[in-house]
Amino acid sequence: MPELPPIAVGDEVEMRKPHACGANRWVVVRTGADLRVKCAACGRSVLMPRDQFNKAVRKVVGRENADADERR
Repeated sequence: MPELPPIAVGDEVEMRKPHACGANRWVVVRTGADLRVKCAACGRSVLMPRDQFNKAVRKVVGRENADADERR
């Protein structure tokens, strides 16, 4: 499995399995040992351990501060 780039607050990620509402895109709200992600469609918030999150995420779809990363 390819390594994920560092995950930051505000990143939008695509998960392997869809949420009950049908969407599979989530926004990272909090990082640390656990990650809090919020469903982009219905707004439901879920707290996940980092290892479970790393297995469930498919790819990083969007970055909130992509312009700041490019300037460095």
